[in-house]
Amino acid sequence: MAKIKVGFGFDVHQLKQQHPFILGGVNLEHTSGAFGHSDADVLLHAICDALLGAANLRDIGFHFSNKDDRWKGISSLILLQHVVALLAEKNWQIGNIDAMVCLEAPKINPHIPTMQANIAKAAGINVEDISIKATTNETLGFIGREEGVVAYAVCLIEKIS
Repeated sequence: MAKIKVGFGFDVHQLKQQHPFILGGVNLEHTSGAFGHSDADVLLHAICDALLGAANLRDIGFHFSNKDDRWKGISSLILLQHVVALLAEKNWQIGNIDAMVCLEAPKINPHIPTMQANIAKAAGINVEDISIKATTNETLGFIGREEGVVAYAVCLIEKIS
């Protein structure tokens, strides 16, 4: 019987005016962007946490501290590559990733194929194994006021014999 595990990830970042908005490794055109120690890619951070959690390898903050200058401004695609390498060291492979981004703007639907391709390349999996969806918060709360962005992710990993 194959050993499989499921992981769940969540991330949130504040939005700031005139700041780059990186999501799924794509620089989105918008008046504000996610702010953080790295590139603040909320989608990739949620995916990293889901993968790390599934493999029982702690969380993204444990591996990539926001107190460590090595990670300042770094592309979260590189963080994802590191996470995949950590999984491989423990003989885990990714089955699939399913993610949801919650934001009012910008609309990300046109960018989803590029985001999937970026994630597939960094994770070493097929684009068909990556689902990205988006929703709004119906103008409610900090998301509705465009003060922040949230992402959730689940993943399936399988032990390599």
